Amino acid sequence: MSSTPPVDFGLLLNLAFGAFKDALHHDLAQGGFADIGSSFGYVLRLLDDVPHSLSELATRLEMTPPGALKVVEDMVAKGYVSRVDDAQDKRVKRLHLTPRGRALLARAHDFHVRYEQALGAQLGTRRVAAARQVLECMAAAAASRSGRSARPL
Repeated sequence: MSSTPPVDFGLLLNLAFGAFKDALHHDLAQGGFADIGSSFGYVLRLLDDVPHSLSELATRLEMTPPGALKVVEDMVAKGYVSRVDDAQDKRVKRLHLTPRGRALLARAHDFHVRYEQALGAQLGTRRVAAARQVLECMAAAAASRSGRSARPL
């Protein structure tokens, strides 16, 4: 009698993340944000704390400046980000979230909370808390190996 081997752990993580991302994008589309790109979330989180120049943003995202520019151009065109002259150096433009960008970020944060609460209702809050703890440990270990902060973007 043969038994089906369990799904590889990494594949399982990837499938779970894909399901989460699909649900997030569906929720955001329902809220009027159907035009987002795959990197928007990272940029929104970085700009929520403090405005950045394009080169600072590229460095933080570990992207090339042309790659970051492509994302920023799309976000500016869709009304999520604006460019503002730097107070100290007029050659530099600071990237800021627009009210639309802030609304998108708020909707995404709300979704994250609702998603975790729904999992808790379905699976039990203790199981979800345990899963969260495992993921936090994995993130901290990766941050320790890389020398980067465990704080998400």
